[in-house]
Amino acid sequence: MAVIYNRSQLERALRPEELIAAIEQGFIAYSQGKVIVPPVGELLFEEPPGDCHIKYGYVPGDPTFTIKVATGFYRNAELGISSSNGIILVFSTTTGQLITILDDEGFLTDARTAAAGAVAAKLLAPAEVSRIGIIGTGIQGKMQLDYLRYVLPARRAMVWARSPEKAQSYQVDGFDIQVAGSIGDLAAACNLIVTTTPSHRWLLGAADVRPGTHITAVGSDAAGKQELDPQLFLKAKVRAVDSRKQCVQYGDSSYAIKQGLIAAADLVELGDIAQNPGLGRQSASEITIADLTGVAVQDIQIAKLVVAALGKPLTASAPLKP
Repeated sequence: MAVIYNRSQLERALRPEELIAAIEQGFIAYSQGKVIVPPVGELLFEEPPGDCHIKYGYVPGDPTFTIKVATGFYRNAELGISSSNGIILVFSTTTGQLITILDDEGFLTDARTAAAGAVAAKLLAPAEVSRIGIIGTGIQGKMQLDYLRYVLPARRAMVWARSPEKAQSYQVDGFDIQVAGSIGDLAAACNLIVTTTPSHRWLLGAADVRPGTHITAVGSDAAGKQELDPQLFLKAKVRAVDSRKQCVQYGDSSYAIKQGLIAAADLVELGDIAQNPGLGRQSASEITIADLTGVAVQDIQIAKLVVAALGKPLTASAPLKP
């Protein structure tokens, strides 16, 4: 019988520093072709707007494989509930038995996405980050900034949101946060920018971004979503992605490719940059982009991490105990 862990147990088990390291190693393994990751399953909803992603895979030789179901319904705030939800299932690769259910309510997906943003900043941010800009005030808007504390010394931030009230109430412990009057104002003041919205039209313009800025785009994780002006990819020296295969199909990179501004060969995976820093930022004046669409290896890594932290071996014959 599968053992179930709830969100509070998983939150207590997770250590952000360990997760960031595990996600970086997962990206390396993925770029080396050592992870089996089938195409993403996807459901899109129009009214109310929302999506459901099914991501799954395994590392050959591991005792388990992982299936993750995650949802995002963006009007949930009006109902007083979280916009994200989900669950991760861990199965035995020996018997196919369901071993563990991580009933995380979307927390693990949010955490592994924030950790990927931290990896991108670690690999590509300028040496001196004067101020961090966050576009969007939802769960990811807060978690991205929170996880950046583990890879950057910067503690000054600026936030922009469509809702002035949400921007004014935005807080992350340990950061001095100002509210931007416009995205242009934010881009002028910040040399590390993270976009975290479900927008279907680009928000951050190429003309607004100053030399030396790093941009991590998180929100464009499904067909139709877009946060970055495609012209930004012409200005960028490094166009990093979590998965070249995925980002050719969707994500902000796909718009630049479809418009003929760049080619798929111009994209470099974060896992390759982690192995070869020469593929990343080479000067303080370069603009760099990391386009994150979310890869199943992140779910594999975070599932293994929390299960290990909870202290029991992951086998069908010796199931975990809460």
